Amino acid sequence: MSIVGTKLQPFQATAYHQGKFVDVSDSDVVGKWGVFFFYPADFTFVCPTELEDLANIYEELQGLGVEVYSVSTDTHFSHKAWHDSSPAVGKINYFMLGDQNHTISNNFGILREGVGLADRGTFVTDPDGTIQLVEITPEGVGRNAAELLRKIKAAKYWRENPGQVCPAKWEEGGETLAPSFDLVGKI
Repeated sequence: MSIVGTKLQPFQATAYHQGKFVDVSDSDVVGKWGVFFFYPADFTFVCPTELEDLANIYEELQGLGVEVYSVSTDTHFSHKAWHDSSPAVGKINYFMLGDQNHTISNNFGILREGVGLADRGTFVTDPDGTIQLVEITPEGVGRNAAELLRKIKAAKYWRENPGQVCPAKWEEGGETLAPSFDLVGKI
């Protein structure tokens, strides 16, 4: 069953964000684009490389009206400890949500049964709270923030330009397609 096109489910969590513990809920997400970036656990190996990669494009995402929420089943206290001790994780300025009760991970269907850890997954929600993009990789395969940025730009373009779609490898400013009967079979 696909989660694309479904609505963000209710949640409440505490996050570590820019030196403070803050409460975040689903109502804080609606009205802007959101990235939910799940990873298995703090103090691991692939995770800090991905989180740092995402931190490196965070300012550009903010400029596009996108907020980022990294999520693991660790607590917000663990997130702070990791942020304070890791040079890579220390670069993070986005929200680091603690999901120790597994509500958010279960809402997105990303919790590993019997393990208590989230799989490596990315979910992008639009301003209406609808899930538009999903990427899930196995634990040993890290994600690419530049490709995530490209996909978000395409999703935003598609939303803002009805009747246009973005072909494979579309980059901002590139040609789009206007689906029509005449176009079928000619590409």
